[in-house]
Amino acid sequence: MTDPTKLKVAASLPAQIEARIRAVIADAAIELRDTTGGGDHWAATVVSAAFHGKNLVERHRLIYGALGDLLRGPIHALALTTETPEEYKRT
Repeated sequence: MTDPTKLKVAASLPAQIEARIRAVIADAAIELRDTTGGGDHWAATVVSAAFHGKNLVERHRLIYGALGDLLRGPIHALALTTETPEEYKRT
C-alpha cells in the first residue's frame, strides 16, 4: 500500500485530500466542502465499506493518518463524517 503522506500530488488541495484518502480507502466516496471559503477549513463526508466494524475514533484515525502533514499545514480545521454505505443510505 502506498504511504498516503508521501504522495506528491501536483493538484489543488481538494484533489490532494481525495487522493490521500483513496490511497488508504480505495472504495471511498468523498464529499468535500470548504466551510469558510479560505481553503483551510474543510468538512468531509467519507463513505466506505472499510468502516464496517470500526468505531468513530478508528474511522477518524484512518482519515487523519491518510492526511498526515496536510493537517499541520494547509488544513487548519477538518469536520469529518464517516459512514458505511448502509449508514449513509439511512441519512
